[in-house]
Amino acid sequence: MSTKKIAITLLSIMAVMVLIAGCAPQAAPTAAASEKPYIPVISKGFQHQFWQAVKKGSEQAAAELGANITFEGPESEAMVDKQVEMFQTALDKKPAAICLAAVDSKAFQPLLEKAKAAGIPVVGFDSGVDSDIPVTTATTDNVAAAALAADKMVELIGGSGEVAIIAHDQTSRTGIDRVKGFTDQIAAKYPNVTIVDTQYGAGDQLKSTDLAKAIIQAHPNLKGFFGANEGSIIGVLNAAKELSMEGKLIIIGYDSGQQQMDAIRSGAESGAITQNPIGIGYKCVEAALKASKGETLPKVIDTGFMWYDKTNIDNPEIQAVLYK
Repeated sequence: MSTKKIAITLLSIMAVMVLIAGCAPQAAPTAAASEKPYIPVISKGFQHQFWQAVKKGSEQAAAELGANITFEGPESEAMVDKQVEMFQTALDKKPAAICLAAVDSKAFQPLLEKAKAAGIPVVGFDSGVDSDIPVTTATTDNVAAAALAADKMVELIGGSGEVAIIAHDQTSRTGIDRVKGFTDQIAAKYPNVTIVDTQYGAGDQLKSTDLAKAIIQAHPNLKGFFGANEGSIIGVLNAAKELSMEGKLIIIGYDSGQQQMDAIRSGAESGAITQNPIGIGYKCVEAALKASKGETLPKVIDTGFMWYDKTNIDNPEIQAVLYK
């Protein structure tokens, strides 16, 4: 073959290769198109099994609906600054959306404004935020749930007497609403019942135990005690046991966990309000994905609640929303 023919053949081969390369899909866009949207889920903490159940629901939604999530929270539900820092870090990663259960319902306003300006939708879960910026909140109707706890309390103490409350905080939406729901229901419907004290133990079992013991010792005629979250009610149960008051007080709790479930089965605790923590976790991630696509959402996604005691604790519908 002549030199001229060889050159023409090589040029032809190169032209075909260029044409094929031009028609082939680009690797980078293909990889980017397959990436799942990233959604950080920032909880109030990890110290209770409640949050582990919420985490389970979040992970379930991510797996089923196609999202990448991280689930994190401060070591204590009193660590507002740490949670604010986590939210800022999440914002810096430019996620598709953010799920937030705020420790302090008012502390996040500046960061919520930043999220809005960046076009990053925020979905509240469990604890709402005092702002119109979150597109929705997946939560229990805590006012109504605590009102039901008040109704059960009054029924079980015989319609009159002294009762007390241990709650987790005065800053989160759940802490505020559960105390309000219980106290407003007593004030509105039960004139013969007196709430002698309301204390806040930051959801810490040891602190709640000390507070509950002090209340019991200061009020010898106390008939009932309402613990407004898992840590609070464990503190009440510990106090009753240490002061030999098991069976002498009507004790009503919130959420579940193995110790509380055992106490209900034994009769040390009369009953509790259960939320749907797995459902809360699932719904917040589901809503965040929808929000990231521009879908319209209701302002509140009600995840429900139920009363349970030793008569129904083993019913399938109750077992489905309890956690150990």
